[in-house]
Amino acid sequence: MDATNILPILKKRLAFLSGGKDRRSGLILTIPLCTEQTSMEELSSTLDYLLGIPSDKCKARGFTVIVDGRKSQWNIVKTVVLMLQNVIPAEVSLVCVVKPDEFWDKKVTHFCFWKEKDRLGFEVILVSANKLTRYIEPCQLTDEFGGSLVYDHIDWVNKRLVFEKFTKESSSLLDELVVINDSEKSSQLDKERPPDCNFLPSLDPETVLQTGHELLSELQQRRFNGAEGGGVAWSPMDDELLAQPQVMKLLDSLREQYTKYQEVCRQRSKRSQLEDIQTKVMQVVNWLEGPGTEQLRTQWGIGDSIRASQALQQKHEEIESQHSEWFAVYVELNQQIAALLSAGDEEDLVELKGLQQQLSDVCYRQASQLESRQNVLQSAHEFHGTAQDLSQQLDGLLGMLCADVAPADGAAIQQTLKHLEEKLKSVEGALVGLREKGQVLMDQMSNQTSWSYGKDVPIDNKDNVDHIQGVMEDMQLRKQRCEDMVDVRRLKMLQMVQLFKCEEDASQAVEWLGELLDALLKTHIRLGDDSQETKVLLEKHKKFVDVAQSTYDYGRQLLQATVVLCQSLRCSTRSSGDTLPRLNRVWKQFTVTTEERVHRLEMACSFHTAAEKVLVQASPDQGDLPVEVEQETYEEVETVGKALLDRLTVPVIFPDGSEQYFGSPGDMASSAEHIRDKMKLVEDRKLTLHEEDEEDEDIEQLPYQQLQYEQIHDQDEELHNDEELQDDQELHDEEIQDVDNELQDGEELELENETDT
Repeated sequence: MDATNILPILKKRLAFLSGGKDRRSGLILTIPLCTEQTSMEELSSTLDYLLGIPSDKCKARGFTVIVDGRKSQWNIVKTVVLMLQNVIPAEVSLVCVVKPDEFWDKKVTHFCFWKEKDRLGFEVILVSANKLTRYIEPCQLTDEFGGSLVYDHIDWVNKRLVFEKFTKESSSLLDELVVINDSEKSSQLDKERPPDCNFLPSLDPETVLQTGHELLSELQQRRFNGAEGGGVAWSPMDDELLAQPQVMKLLDSLREQYTKYQEVCRQRSKRSQLEDIQTKVMQVVNWLEGPGTEQLRTQWGIGDSIRASQALQQKHEEIESQHSEWFAVYVELNQQIAALLSAGDEEDLVELKGLQQQLSDVCYRQASQLESRQNVLQSAHEFHGTAQDLSQQLDGLLGMLCADVAPADGAAIQQTLKHLEEKLKSVEGALVGLREKGQVLMDQMSNQTSWSYGKDVPIDNKDNVDHIQGVMEDMQLRKQRCEDMVDVRRLKMLQMVQLFKCEEDASQAVEWLGELLDALLKTHIRLGDDSQETKVLLEKHKKFVDVAQSTYDYGRQLLQATVVLCQSLRCSTRSSGDTLPRLNRVWKQFTVTTEERVHRLEMACSFHTAAEKVLVQASPDQGDLPVEVEQETYEEVETVGKALLDRLTVPVIFPDGSEQYFGSPGDMASSAEHIRDKMKLVEDRKLTLHEEDEEDEDIEQLPYQQLQYEQIHDQDEELHNDEELQDDQELHDEEIQDVDNELQDGEELELENETDT
C-alpha cells in the first residue's frame, strides 16, 4: 500500500507513529480520537499502512498503543480497543487509554476491560494524561501528553511521499541502467560497431542519487519528522522502520549500475579524452618549464627591509597564484590519467604512464622551487624583522646613553644601571637571534637551484649574502659601540654613587662637628679644682680638639673629592652646595669656642697655680717669704681670679654675631663660686699672716691711695678728651682697676681692724 493511495486519510491524523518508544524499546502507536465520529474503515486503513512500515524485528518487541479518549465517548474508545485485536493482535503489548477529566463509569469500564482481558491478548489500562509518564518516559511522549518529543504529522507524510517516490524512481532507473549496460557489453564484442549513444536513461541518475542521499542523510540525522533541535526527536523511518536500510540498499544498487553506466560512457569517450589529455599535459609542461621558470629566475632577491621583503612576498604570491591555475590543471589531468589507467587497457597504459610521469616531475619540481622561494622569503622577512627590532632596541639604548643622568640618589642610580644592563642583555639576545636567522637564510639560499628546460641553472646569491653579512656586521658594530658607551656610563654612574656617598659623608661630618660643638658647650664646663686637674682637662681638651680637627679635615677631603668627581662628571649643576659653608661655619664656631675654652682653662691653671703658691708659702713649715714676692702673688691671684670670674659671665660670640654660653647658668655659678671660695681662702691666709703689719701700713697709705686715685681719674678724663691717646686707654683702665682693688682691700682691712678693736 502506497501513501499516495490513502493520502487524504493519512492527512486526517487518525493514527500515527511518533517515533517514541516505551521502556521495552517497543514503538508507540498513538490514536488521537476526536469529538467527531471516527470512521473505523479509515482508521483500519491507516493502521494497516502504519503497521506495514516497521520491520519484523521491530514488531516482535511489541507496540504500546495510546488511545487518546479525552475528546471521545467510551463506546468509541471500546470499539477502537476491540478493533486492535483484529488488526494487530500479536503486536500489541499494552494499550493505554487516556481518560478525560470527567471519568466514565468506573464500574462499567473496569468490568469491561477485565472481562475482555484474556480474549484481547493484551493489557488495557486507564490512565490520566499527567500519569502517563509512569509507563512511558516524558522524552518519548509528544507535547499533547506533556512530553518533549517533537512530531509534525504533515511533515512526516510529506517525507513518506518522498521516500516512496524515491523507491519507485530508483527501481525504474535501475531497470533502465541494467538494459543499457547489458547492451554495451554486447557491443564491446564487436569493436568495429560503435556503441549506441542515443540510448539514455529516462531519469537523471545524479538527480535520483542526490535525492536518495538527501533522504538518507535526513534519516541518519533522525530528522525525518522535521525536528530541528527543539526537543527530543525520533524518526519513525529509521533503521527499525526499514526506511534507512531500504534507501541504502537502493542507493547501493543504483550506484553500482550507475558506475557501470559511467564506465560505459567513459569507454565511449576514452580515446577523445586521451588526445585531450596529451594536449593539456604539453601545455602545462611547456608553461611551467618556460614562462613559469622564467618568473622564478627573475625573483631571487630578499629585499633590504621588512617593507621590501613584504613586497617580494606579495609578488611571489601573485606568481604562486598563476602557478596554482596550472597546478589545478595538473590535478585534473592526473585524475583523468588515473581514471584511464584504472580502466586497464594495455595499449594505452605505457603512453598514459609516460604522460603522467612527465607531468608529475615537472609539477613537483616547480612546486619545490616555489616552496623553496617561499621559505627564503619567509626567512628573509623574519631576518629583516629581527634586524629592525634590534635596531630599535639599539636606538633606545643609545637614547638612554645620550640622555643626561640626573638621578636623585644612589638607589635611583642603581636602578638606572640595572635597566641599562637589562637593555644590553636584551640587545645581546636579539643579536644572537639575528645571527641564527641570518645563517638559516644563507643556508636556504645556498640550496636553491633553478630549472630551465630540463637543466639545472645555478643562482647567484652573492649580493644577498653580502647584504645579510653587512647587516649582521653593522648590528655588531652598533652593539659594540653601545657596549663601550654602557661601560662609560657605568663608570660615570659609579662615580656618581661615590659623589653621593661623599656628599652624604660630608654632611655626616658636619653633623659630627655640630655634635662636638654642642658637647663642648654643654658638657665641657669644668675648670678643675686645682692646677693638676686643670692641666689634665687641657690635655683632654687638646685630644678633643684633635678629634674635631680630624673630622673637619675628613669633611674637607670629602668635599674636595666631591669637587673632583663633579669636574670628572662635568656636572656643573652639582657641587658641594651648602655643605662647605655649613662645614666652615660650624668649624669657625667650634674654633672660637675651643679658643675660649682653652683661654679659660689657661686662666684657671694660672689662678690655681698662683693660689696654690700662696697657700703653700703661707703654711707653717715653709717659713715667711719676703713681703714683695708675697704681695705680687696675692695680686696675681686676685687679678686672675677676677678676670676669670668676669670671663665666666661672658658668652662665646660666634663670627655670625650669635652668642652661646658654656653650660647652664647653674654650672657657671658653681664654677664661679668655687673660684670665689679659693680667692677668699687666699685672702684669709693673707690676713692671718700679715694682720698686724698690714693694718698700720694700710692706714698710712690710705690718704696717698685716695690722692693717687683722684690723679688717675683726672688723667682718665684728659685721655677721653684727647683722641690721639686712645691707644693707651686699656692700660689706664687696668691701672684704675688695680687702684680700685687696692682701695677696696685697704677699706676692708680698716673695717676688719676696727671690728677687732
